[in-house]
Amino acid sequence: MAKEEVKTRIEPDGLRYKSKAPGSPFAPAGAFGGSTMSCFLCGLHRPRAMLKMRKLLGKSQTVCDPSCKDVAERIAGH
Repeated sequence: MAKEEVKTRIEPDGLRYKSKAPGSPFAPAGAFGGSTMSCFLCGLHRPRAMLKMRKLLGKSQTVCDPSCKDVAERIAGH
């Protein structure tokens, strides 16, 4: 027996999909509306405590602290 195919369809208001689960994998947690942010260099979401602000390309950007490699090793070690 074949599995029933789910068709993705945009609702008339254009904002929601029928087959997509609501919500975000990066749900807000805490008073500031989010417990993670993405690193400007590696693009991965990290807890705010593992990020720092650094001036890149003339703007302040959030980056892994002290480096993307060190943070990845810290997370893998848990």
